[in-house]
Amino acid sequence: MSVQDRVRVRDVQVLSDDHYVLKKTTFEWRRRDGQWQTQTRETYDRGNGATILLYHPQQRTVILTRQFRYPAFVNGCDDLLIETPAGLLDDASPEERIRAEAEEEAGYRVGEVRQVFSAYMSPGAVTEVVHCFVGEYDRNARVGEGGGLAHEGEDIEVLELGFDEALRMVEDGRIRDAKTIMLLQYAALHIFR
Repeated sequence: MSVQDRVRVRDVQVLSDDHYVLKKTTFEWRRRDGQWQTQTRETYDRGNGATILLYHPQQRTVILTRQFRYPAFVNGCDDLLIETPAGLLDDASPEERIRAEAEEEAGYRVGEVRQVFSAYMSPGAVTEVVHCFVGEYDRNARVGEGGGLAHEGEDIEVLELGFDEALRMVEDGRIRDAKTIMLLQYAALHIFR
């Protein structure tokens, strides 16, 4: 039996449709024992995204960004977050988006890129899937300062870090962004072994 055969949507209310869409849905779920149970959940739909870990294999360095994230701030984070360049897909493919974000946020034009996995970042409430890529950067392919787009509210600092230092930053809590941690762990297993 597919999951689709186990869900019967009864009611959907749009609670907010400002920047993204927040819905409250009442549905019935067919449990493993065959009984139907009524449940209510809120889902936040902000679209899907893509991110990239830019790395230099010979120098053992990575390019990361540092920026203010209001939701992290209101949850007690009194620091800027260190992250891989990322953005919402909007109407672009995942590869098109990460290429654009690498230039906008980090200032690098990238050549070959490889999608290594996709992940739901918070599937209990957020619909977003993030497509995760890796790609080598070359200092000669720097096409700008990065920093993001001011009209989108971005104020991004570009960081070039040694890979081992980036891993230490995960261990000591300076890097707390899930997509970044996942890509750094991927690199530890498959790129910088």
